[in-house]
Amino acid sequence: MNAFLGVQSSLTGRRWVGPGVEEERLAAALAQRAGLEPGVAAVLARRGVPPEEAQGFLAPSLRDLLPDPAVLKDMEAASSRLAYALRRRERIAVFADYDVDGGASAALLITWLRQMGHRATLYVPDRIDEGYGPNDAAMRGLAETHDLIVCVDCGTLSHGPIAAAKGADVIVLDHHLATAELPDCVAVVNPNRQDEPGDLGHLCAAGVVFLVLVDLNRRLRAEGVSGPDLMAMLDLVALATVADVAPLRGVNRAFVRQGLAVMARRHRKGLVALADVARLDRAPTSYHLGYVLGPRVNAGGRIGAADLGARLLATDDPQEAAALAQRLDTLNTDRREIEARVRDAALEQAEARGLDAPLVWAAGEGWHPGVVGIVASRLKEHTHRPAVVIGFDGDGGKGSGRSVSGVDLGVSIQRLAAEGLIEKGGGHRMAAGLSLNRAQLEPAMERLSDLLAKQGAGEGGAGDLRLDGILMPEAAQPDLIERIEAAGPFGASAPAPRFAFPAMRIRMTRPVGEGHLKLAFSDGGATSLDAIAFDAARLGLDALQAHQGRPVHLAGRVELNHWNGRTRVQLRLEDAAWAD
Repeated sequence: MNAFLGVQSSLTGRRWVGPGVEEERLAAALAQRAGLEPGVAAVLARRGVPPEEAQGFLAPSLRDLLPDPAVLKDMEAASSRLAYALRRRERIAVFADYDVDGGASAALLITWLRQMGHRATLYVPDRIDEGYGPNDAAMRGLAETHDLIVCVDCGTLSHGPIAAAKGADVIVLDHHLATAELPDCVAVVNPNRQDEPGDLGHLCAAGVVFLVLVDLNRRLRAEGVSGPDLMAMLDLVALATVADVAPLRGVNRAFVRQGLAVMARRHRKGLVALADVARLDRAPTSYHLGYVLGPRVNAGGRIGAADLGARLLATDDPQEAAALAQRLDTLNTDRREIEARVRDAALEQAEARGLDAPLVWAAGEGWHPGVVGIVASRLKEHTHRPAVVIGFDGDGGKGSGRSVSGVDLGVSIQRLAAEGLIEKGGGHRMAAGLSLNRAQLEPAMERLSDLLAKQGAGEGGAGDLRLDGILMPEAAQPDLIERIEAAGPFGASAPAPRFAFPAMRIRMTRPVGEGHLKLAFSDGGATSLDAIAFDAARLGLDALQAHQGRPVHLAGRVELNHWNGRTRVQLRLEDAAWAD
């Protein structure tokens, strides 16, 4: 395949890859038959959307896309047991994972119960002291004081801890990969059970909880009881779907699109406080969920008190929300500092090992277990390969992995555990966790690399930058960017579109912040666009300061920048290449 615009090696060392012949044909058909502008047509063509489905894709309807909850196994058992607990005023505990998906799942259930006049106990395990998921001591303690324990975003593999919950019933609402044997409990509602067809395997845990609540509301209506407004809870489902890197297809697109609309109304006290402390002065987009709000909710589980995120999302007290949001914001700043140190060490180690293998990995003594997952994400983004980062404390190591589209990391990690190459591990397609000892490290990573290679990991060039097409400054108007945004939301399995601006002239450059670069450019005409290149110094884009009038191809994501009451188009510059 020829390099797009002839760029074989850009300033960041990447080859540019543009649309293939079939995508170009589909884009032309979309432009002609669906009446779409070329930029919008290019985005839909990359998603493989045929012209007759274009309008439905641009306006996904939850009514049309929401599956019948009853298709999931154990749904009736779960919702009927919850309804029984509600009628009998039983004591309910919600055991949640410490990440955004776990916190949002817990907040969904706790909010629903509160609106039904029922209070529930929240329990979130400490990442370091207790590790992921239910443990014997916690479940035993909860069972002593509760009639029903609902495990959200965890529990599918927790056979022993669930058995330890003597005297209480247990329900599992999860999405992580399961083995053939399920824990002995009332219900395991999980689209990734081995006896499920997998049609809903792309749901995050909050999506599963939402479907359970849909079924509960139906059950209540049949009894003449009005349940809470579930549409108003889609902000939590949207946040979890994006933050947990769930594929943005099918009902997930509708969850996020409509959840963002709910969030824009600023009715959830915790999210309002978090947006304010993050200085988010506009209606959020999927980018803000993944990179502004999500990391702050996660910060408590990573390096602070594990339950802070869930408490923030569940509270209806504005003063408590403000205090929790401020604490999470501070923890997020601390997390970034810890992450930067681990990231630099991990990248240096991975580069020394080589970045062209199917798996990129790094391991180090004392690396904080709360940041290894996000550092794995950074390695994945840098290399476009699955990545695993492991922190050791003595002989024991805890690690996290992140995958790329089309490569199921969770099933491969689970296979390592089944083969005895690691102590334990599991997850889902895009993210997984594992525990192992030092002697297991090299053999496990070698085996994991082989398993991922069989799925196609490492076949694409690590330096390829995928572009959707070309834009010119005159065409990059706010209304066009809004229409491109309508093709979203963007995220896992639906990357935000990137465009190239060919042979531009740089009018101004100015270093800002810590290693960032602002610039203005045009094609020689009257229209000039602003651009911001984050981490320009680290990426090599600071070379643009010495342009001396040379024409340059610029590539990145176009977005709307709202500032002082004005809306302007801005290029989030990701790469550049000299055009002469």
